[in-house]
Amino acid sequence: MAQVTVVDDRTIRIKVGLEDAVAMVGEAARSPKDYARDIITIYEKMPEFEYTYFCFYAYGSAALFEWLLEVDPKVYTSFSLDAPDSFFYALYGGMAGLYEEAAKQIKGD
Repeated sequence: MAQVTVVDDRTIRIKVGLEDAVAMVGEAARSPKDYARDIITIYEKMPEFEYTYFCFYAYGSAALFEWLLEVDPKVYTSFSLDAPDSFFYALYGGMAGLYEEAAKQIKGD
């Protein structure tokens, strides 16, 4: 699971791996309605960030990412994310598989 290191009262470091992406995809698959906007945003915007430089907060698509963590990163003014490329590619692939269902959920709102 994700490792969160509190550096000081303003800074945290987050380390994730492939298994964390798999967990995020699983959570999104269990609750596609709850995460529909995240699924769609991640799928549509990740290519613009060349996949591995994606920022969950750039488009307000951090609910699924925050589910993974034990702390609320918004409480801190600075955080860094250490993740292998496999994390981002697996996350993107999972969101691609959930995209159509998420789009249906949004249309149903």
